[in-house]
Order: sequence, then C-alpha cells, then structure tokens
Amino acid sequence: MELMPEFDLHRPTAVEEAVKLCNETDGALYVAGGTDMIVNVRRGIEQPTALIDLSAVEELQQITEDADGLHIGAAVTLETVSNDVRVQKDFTAVAEAAAAVAGPTHQSYGTVGGNLCLDTRCLFYNQSEWWRKSNDYCLKKNGTICHVAPGGKRCFAAFSGDVAPAALIHNAEVDLVGPNGRRRVPLTDIYRNDGMNHLAIEPGELLAVLHLPKSEAGQPSTYEKARVRGSIDFPLAGAAVWIKQSSGKIDELRIALTAVNPYPHLIKGLEKFTGAVLDDAVLDEIAEIVQSQAKPMKTTTVKPWYRRRVVGSIARRLTKRLSEAS
Repeated sequence: MELMPEFDLHRPTAVEEAVKLCNETDGALYVAGGTDMIVNVRRGIEQPTALIDLSAVEELQQITEDADGLHIGAAVTLETVSNDVRVQKDFTAVAEAAAAVAGPTHQSYGTVGGNLCLDTRCLFYNQSEWWRKSNDYCLKKNGTICHVAPGGKRCFAAFSGDVAPAALIHNAEVDLVGPNGRRRVPLTDIYRNDGMNHLAIEPGELLAVLHLPKSEAGQPSTYEKARVRGSIDFPLAGAAVWIKQSSGKIDELRIALTAVNPYPHLIKGLEKFTGAVLDDAVLDEIAEIVQSQAKPMKTTTVKPWYRRRVVGSIARRLTKRLSEAS
C-alpha cells in the first residue's frame, strides 16, 4: 500500500450541499464507509483532490417506511440493513446480501450506497501501483490493453457487489441527486455492461436513497454467493432469487447475478417457466439459462468455467429451496 495522498476533506450536512461541493471541486469523490474506496486510494487507483464525507448527512443515514415501501439511505450501514426486521421480513434477499458482504467489521462501516456503486474488480486492476506499473498497467487504469482479453479494446472487470442483485429482484429504484436536481430511476438503469464505465450516473451525481417498493414486500427471496474464504473475500459468483407460486406452479421467477459480468443483471427469458412445476428437469433448465448469461472472464485466480458452473448451481439450489419453503 502507498501512503495516503494529500486531499481536502469536506463534511457537508445536507445532500444538496454535498452535491454542490462535489461539482465545484475537480477530482472530488464521495465517501461514506470507504471500505473499498480508501483501499483504492492507498493503491493509487483513485487519486482524489478532495473527499466529500457523507457521514453527517442525516437524510442518508435513515431507513423510513411509508405506503410506497421501504426507503434506505445510501449511507446506512450494511450491518444496520442486515439487522433490520422489516428488511429481513419483507425483502429477505437484501438482508442476506448485506450480511454476506466481507466480515462484521466491514459491515459496520460499509454502506448500502457504496456497495451498490462498488467499482468493478479484476486481478490486473486491484493491485498496488508498483505491481501495475511492472505489468504495463491495464486498459482500465493507465494502460492500453486488457490483460484478460488482450485482443480486444473492452474491459471485463467484474462487478462484485452483493446488495445490487438482491435489490434488482425486488424491482428496486434509486434516487440520484445532481446539479440538475433529483431523479428516481429503476436500479437496473444505473448499470452498464462495461468494466471501465459500469455506472450510468451523471458526473457529480450522488446515489442518495434505495427504494424497495411495497408491492414487492413479503415475497420469498434469498441470496447466496461463492468465495474463496468465508469472510472478507469478494464473491466469485453470486445469485439472488425471487419467486411467486400458486397451486404448486410458478407465477413468476426472478434471478439476478453478480461477480460474473461487468454489471449486476436480471436473467432474461425466465417468463417461459410461468405455469411450470419446479421438477428436476425445470430446475436443470433454469441452471442452464443462468450459465448461458453468466460471462465470467479471468478476472480472479479462479477459472471462469468454474464460476459459471457455480453460479448456475447456486441459482438452481436457491430456486428449489424457495419453492419448497413457500
């Protein structure tokens, strides 16, 4: 790790003040828990001129509930989310995903917004400055080639947040606040299939609130991931599953993936299983569809083919478990 560079630190008390500061300062970055960002700063990957500390912005620290659903401020800690009885009861996968991030210490500092906006990761990117320099850097940072796919001009760094897939299966929305005001968009709209530029958020915009709609509350959902070690490590592959059934048949099935593509995403084509009974043949077909849409590359020390098979197996197992429990 490198020494921390010099930068200005601002501590606003309102969202609008934070956005104004960020947009008036070239090279400024928002920071809440900082469990991932500060590591990147120490590695020289991020080199901010200023950090906008969000820990004093009250709006971002709250979980509120109304007729529309549950609203989670971006600076609410993962520990708080995982222990909230409303989240556990009505949006189970979100609580499980928050509890799956790294270890307890990270969860006590890491935030919902930080996990949703987590930078993409790669074996050739998340390294110290001297390591990256000795390996001619990479396409995502200061280089001209992708070491994962040297023949192309695309970055395949993987998104590895846990909360995003769990929120996606609940049709979550987010508030984005920027110099032009506040807008609410579906969570799925803020992600791009691009390892270098995976967030479709305007420069200077702040993700302020995660909205979990009341219409999605109470439906069975769950999340699980595979990782090398049972704590600290980012997921090698992860899946969230949401299911609605009646009379033993599928009314609707949703599955979202993380860590096997440059962005978290919902699996397409699952509507074909509407009306189906979840027998072994259907479960095998679901696993095959999941595997076909998972595109892991050599961004970790674990082989891509293994991660693809694992994410299919996770999705199959979770779908079966939810079906039997509901």
